[in-house]
Amino acid sequence: MENSFDLIVRGGTVWTVNGPTETDIGVRGGRVAAFGDLRSAKTAQSLAASGLTVLPGAIDTQVHFREPGLTHKEDLEAGTAGAALGGITGIFEMPNTNPNTLDAADIQDKLDRAKGRAWVDHAFFVGASEENVDTLAETELVPGCSGVKIFMGSSTGSLLVAEDDSLERVLSHGRRRVAIHAEDEARLRERLALVKGGADPKMHPVWRDEETALRATKRIIALARKTGRRIHILHVSTADEVPILAANKDLVTMECLTHHLTFAAPECYERLGTFAQMNPPVRDARHREALWQAVRDGVVDCIGSDHAPHTKEEKAKPYPQSPSGMPGVQTLLPIMLDHMNAGRLTLQRVVDLTSAGPARIFNIAGKGRIALGYDADFSIVDLKAKREITNDWIRTKCGWTPYAGMTVTGWPKATVIRGNIVMREDELLEKPIGQPVRFMETLGRA
Repeated sequence: MENSFDLIVRGGTVWTVNGPTETDIGVRGGRVAAFGDLRSAKTAQSLAASGLTVLPGAIDTQVHFREPGLTHKEDLEAGTAGAALGGITGIFEMPNTNPNTLDAADIQDKLDRAKGRAWVDHAFFVGASEENVDTLAETELVPGCSGVKIFMGSSTGSLLVAEDDSLERVLSHGRRRVAIHAEDEARLRERLALVKGGADPKMHPVWRDEETALRATKRIIALARKTGRRIHILHVSTADEVPILAANKDLVTMECLTHHLTFAAPECYERLGTFAQMNPPVRDARHREALWQAVRDGVVDCIGSDHAPHTKEEKAKPYPQSPSGMPGVQTLLPIMLDHMNAGRLTLQRVVDLTSAGPARIFNIAGKGRIALGYDADFSIVDLKAKREITNDWIRTKCGWTPYAGMTVTGWPKATVIRGNIVMREDELLEKPIGQPVRFMETLGRA
């Protein structure tokens, strides 16, 4: 029946393609089927959203869920549960697991592990290495693969493609956008002596300085120009990179992290020590303000968390033996809503950075907006709710967050994925129903 739905979301302020609209949403077969006054319609399930804002489902395109191989500090079930609790409806997971994700069989292994355990929709990057260049073009088109990831500088794990000839070979194989960790490996090695014998964590952005990031970004953009390959620079951390990225928007997209937009050196290292350590580093307030200006100017294309959990015991090791990385998938939306309430960006920009932007960058099918025929993915939030972020709320296995003790304004109240209510009022409902994300390039392929 045309007037019968699987789910009706009632009475919310819905962020449609026309902006905020007071309307009901009718969902049928996992997709948006109707807008308007649906009080007389039949439905199997209703979700009251009066006083709440219904945003397009937020997508975190950079997470490390550590499975297989490092599941003592995270796995696909716990990581995606945290995502759902934080209002996130989809994630892209990175390849530096153990073993690394290097081919179609590795992608399939992760998809198999996620089946029946992942709370949100998901896709997995294949990592570029010296050994798998010739198969990347085939692997990137496997259903469930979000594309290719390059580590230009050593970070966490063994994936590394550092030399220009190897980078050019990777960029020459395939056609989807390539995600880049842009730190210059040669400069990292040259400067390692600054901290190798032990140092204060405040030395992290001194060792991995601005030039380390800038040099790598310049190199990879030149190679992208030479090969004609679209690239996506992850976790941009410096003011110096922004004008270069702005001058190359026809070929290059840019991600910022909540960490780099929220924290600043030296304060974060004085307060959190090695728990603020990540790659590339959190830098001083000058860089943070430049990133905010890039957000306001439209240079930033999406926001990610770079969720990279380690146990408290691992992070408590003396620097630099302590591993780099902070959890963040569960806090991404609350932190960005708090920044919105503080006037640093508009809600329209939050939607673009967390939903429309990821869909546009990676050519995601059926997601990124609330529109007829699109997946019924909704991040339903209370824009005025004040909550303290606590370690107890964090679902990730590591059990901590760098935002613990921070009071934010704006909180996820429900997460809906393809018409399934996955989270409501800080509680996960029923069972994990996450499915592989679909991409325009892979639709119709076996």
